Amino acid sequence: MEKFSLINKDRSRIKVFEPFEDSAKPSPIINAILISYGCVYKRSSKPVMKGSRVESIEEARKEYKKLLEEGWKKTYRFNIFYK
Repeated sequence: MEKFSLINKDRSRIKVFEPFEDSAKPSPIINAILISYGCVYKRSSKPVMKGSRVESIEEARKEYKKLLEEGWKKTYRFNIFYK
């Protein structure tokens, strides 16, 4: 599973969806998604991340779908900052 970034219509907010591995368990299994969110002040600089939360895969899919319906777009512009 790879990382996905969405940006809003105004290009001022970003959300990053990435797999969350629970390292406390002996064999890490991806059963949750880490959703980080932040603000974009300049297109050429790194976004300022305000926070993050862990959601189940189903809840993350619902949120991702809802954001796409609201007009958010998939972006790869900021992936260089989150490798």
